[in-house]
Amino acid sequence: MTELSLSAVGDNTVDIYYGAEDESFIGGNALNTAVQWSLMGTSAAYYGAVGPDDLGYRVRAALTRNKVKIDGLTELPGKTSTTLIRVEPSGDRIIAQDNFEVSADYMPSAQALDEIARSAFVHIGMSPFASRIRSELAHRGARISQDCAVSEGYDYLDVAFCSAGEGSAEARAMAREAVDGGARLVVVTCGADGSIAFDGREWTSIPAVKIPSVVDTTGAGDSYIAGFVAARAGGKSVLDCMKAGASIAATTCQHRGGFPQNL
Repeated sequence: MTELSLSAVGDNTVDIYYGAEDESFIGGNALNTAVQWSLMGTSAAYYGAVGPDDLGYRVRAALTRNKVKIDGLTELPGKTSTTLIRVEPSGDRIIAQDNFEVSADYMPSAQALDEIARSAFVHIGMSPFASRIRSELAHRGARISQDCAVSEGYDYLDVAFCSAGEGSAEARAMAREAVDGGARLVVVTCGADGSIAFDGREWTSIPAVKIPSVVDTTGAGDSYIAGFVAARAGGKSVLDCMKAGASIAATTCQHRGGFPQNL
């Protein structure tokens, strides 16, 4: 049986916590997704860019330590991306500033796009080139998902991921907009309220997985995406994919950072 292989394209960053906590973690939607796949035991590859600096070394080391393939990790002149996250005394985490730096300059080469398209599924994180990447990959026959909270456009998407937050009345409107924009399936995560999915005909919903306490929600949405896409690539039903995503997201909420890290 052919080994399932998955690829993530786009952002990486170093999340820098300040305020009530003073720590930093490797993250970014595309990177977190790739690492979670690898932690599941799935062959995972990451395509993105870092700068020739200490933070870039940390990103590379984290990917290598978690057995993510990094042939597609490119070094560009400039700085590695950082995200400043303010931690309130209550423990709430608020993204204060994104500095995308060289992550925003990365566009896969034609050769890289050929390699990426051979994956069973491709996920696109934050990228100013998301529209072009989707088109290039779709014409190469790839199955594609995207985090539409950080990259615009729904065309060519097999799965569009959106985020409405808790208590939002906009979740269904988001789903309809994404389907109208060309997505074949839309999943909207709603924090503690669970998630919904819509394919233009049927709605599916599940509650969030209950956990004793929440340590850090950073990266939980990325973990949901990773679980869902891996299950989808394996031929699972929408409901089973949602359950897989919710389970991994719940685990992520119980530790700091988007995946376990040795600091």
